[in-house]
Amino acid sequence: MHRSIRNGLTVSSAVSLALGPLALLLLASAARGGEADALPPAVRDAKAQLLSQFFAQGGGASPAVLEYRRKLGEYQAARAAFDEEAGAYWSQISEKRKGRNAKRRSGQQVTLDDYVLEHPPLYNGPKRPVNPEPEETPERPTRKPIPVVADLLQAARELYQFTPQRPSSELEFKRAYARYALASGLTREQAVRVYSFETGGTGNYDVQAGIEHGGKRAISTAMGYNQLLTTNSVELLAEQGHEFIRALSGKVAQTSGPARQSLEHKLAVLKKMVAHAKSVPDTWSEHEKIGNTAQGWAMHAMVLDIDIGPMLQTHKLLTSVLFARAKGYTRPLTAAELEMMNLTGDGTGLDMVTMPQVMREQVPTSNFFQRGGYERNPVAIRHNTVAKLLAITDTRMDSNSSKPGARELAGAF
Repeated sequence: MHRSIRNGLTVSSAVSLALGPLALLLLASAARGGEADALPPAVRDAKAQLLSQFFAQGGGASPAVLEYRRKLGEYQAARAAFDEEAGAYWSQISEKRKGRNAKRRSGQQVTLDDYVLEHPPLYNGPKRPVNPEPEETPERPTRKPIPVVADLLQAARELYQFTPQRPSSELEFKRAYARYALASGLTREQAVRVYSFETGGTGNYDVQAGIEHGGKRAISTAMGYNQLLTTNSVELLAEQGHEFIRALSGKVAQTSGPARQSLEHKLAVLKKMVAHAKSVPDTWSEHEKIGNTAQGWAMHAMVLDIDIGPMLQTHKLLTSVLFARAKGYTRPLTAAELEMMNLTGDGTGLDMVTMPQVMREQVPTSNFFQRGGYERNPVAIRHNTVAKLLAITDTRMDSNSSKPGARELAGAF
């Protein structure tokens, strides 16, 4: 027998009335004993959390709070069930990726069986309700400000006593980029269409992600025609620095007077930067560590320089072209294919690029993402196969290539 409380209600019935219909269902399933064990662990945990919330907070809450708790329980149960399903899906994505990499290392053919062909589950359950009572929110750690052009220039001055030589006009930079890109093996179509996609067809040589098209706040350090991050600049100086030094040395040899002195100083600074970039293991994580320091900011300032900037922009794309060739892919990359490698990294991008069209139409884009990146990427979700993703990339390139900046760059070639 349960101990009676006000109005002759038992403890169990009071709990049921306070928690509402969902609680009745939860308590009923708990009373059945063994049947609850058949539920997924995450759902059982959500149920237990709902009940413990009620007993911890007491039964005298307002109707609004009780309704909030009911909705919260529904949300937590639905979200837990989704997370269990999604976790299994993304684990399969990871295992398939490892399998493809192993096949490629051993020279085996990758087939449709090496991809997950189902699309990932997307959460469509109830939204998390708003608590009508004030809640204590944990203090979030202060985010480090994202460096902008002024910060990069200051770092270069303080660490290297150097100020990048800015172009006299946007057209001057575009012409320098076109000359170096063509001489290095990029095509006009590749350069112009990637620029159109990355900057919307209007970006200047110093455009930064977030500070464009009316934006007021930088959202990353991505800068320039091909949107290099600080880590990209450090990595390119480490891996292609010998080429940059060779090219700038040739220009010094052809110059005289005060202009030569300025170039000699620039060359000395470039050599120091390259040496520092090479002083750590050649991995993205090590280069990222430098990129997050004033040292990396100073290196990133070279994106703005009329001599070094075009080389950095060119090699951001050229390394992908050379990577594909080294892997035996000899057909010229379309601009959309090159952009996939530019966006996702050479290895992942080449996975998509080397896929025949019949497979592109069947393989979901989720195979090339981590879960968090995919769920934050509405383009990849909406255009959810490789073929559709490449098609929308081409469509945007087509549209943006008619804008003033893109037309000016095409003319520079």
